[in-house]
Amino acid sequence: MKMKAPNRSISALCVFCEAPLSDSALQLLEQGIASHELVFPRPAAGAVPARTEPDPALRTADVAFGQPDIVSVLQSEKLRWVQLTSAGYTRYDTADFRSWAKARGVIVTNSSSVYAEACAEHVFAFMLAQARLLPQGLGVRCESGSSDWTELREGSVLLQGRSAVILGFGAIATRLLQLLSPFEMKVIAMRRKPRGDEKVAVVTPNNLRDALVAADHVINILPDNAESVGFISAERLGWMKPGAVFYNIGRGTTVDQQALAEFLHSGHLRAAWLDVTDPEPLPDDHPLGKTPNCHITPHTAGGHQNESATLVRHFLENFRRFLADMPLRDRIM
Repeated sequence: MKMKAPNRSISALCVFCEAPLSDSALQLLEQGIASHELVFPRPAAGAVPARTEPDPALRTADVAFGQPDIVSVLQSEKLRWVQLTSAGYTRYDTADFRSWAKARGVIVTNSSSVYAEACAEHVFAFMLAQARLLPQGLGVRCESGSSDWTELREGSVLLQGRSAVILGFGAIATRLLQLLSPFEMKVIAMRRKPRGDEKVAVVTPNNLRDALVAADHVINILPDNAESVGFISAERLGWMKPGAVFYNIGRGTTVDQQALAEFLHSGHLRAAWLDVTDPEPLPDDHPLGKTPNCHITPHTAGGHQNESATLVRHFLENFRRFLADMPLRDRIM
């Protein structure tokens, strides 16, 4: 697929890629930018974040795709666009980096839309598993009519008509709303700066309490930044109604995990379902790991088959837009 560049002064660009891609995804990338130069770090990139030291190859690049080293990015004189292979961008989200990007006119995008579907389905699966008591049901053998059997049947609840609060509203929350729509749930979203296009009732952190008091399900999708660290505090956990269920697919740093364990042990919260913790994984002796009504998956919510190919297709779509001077998807700076 040969890309044309009708509005760019430079027809051939140097693209620096340090994303750990499958062979088929790498082939897709090579085909997608066939008329442009593709360069890689030395040594080859490993897991994300891929590098922690400067890479001279990045200094010659016009475009970076992956998790480029910040020092190398700041030293680059040619870089015009950075696309991150993650939804999170904590280490780039600083005043100094934002100021540099603005002054240099460097565009920064992430891959939020790549992971929105998988993350939304993951938390939806959490909600269904909790409603139908799947951990308990899968862990017991009992006869019809027995006390265990009766407890499972009578303990299962419907999502239909229940209430939920979503903390953080972006691509994941938008997709989750679509998945929940057949259940006619009452959903409220928290957003620091409502835009008016959320298609759901929105509150700000200042008036969150009343929403938490009434919610059967509280879903945390907050990113890791200075404003969100420790946002799910003991106080806010205490605002949640007795029997509420808490879910976290945002970042572990946003939750007071010791307080969460205490609210689970006391029975104030019915259960917690976490895909993220701080640290990851939790130490063997962490109280959340010993809490039977806390269910943890190892930060796999965004994962899906052919993930690296999805990342490449997302990059290539933005690459096409970049060459045509069109707005890029998932722009964060």
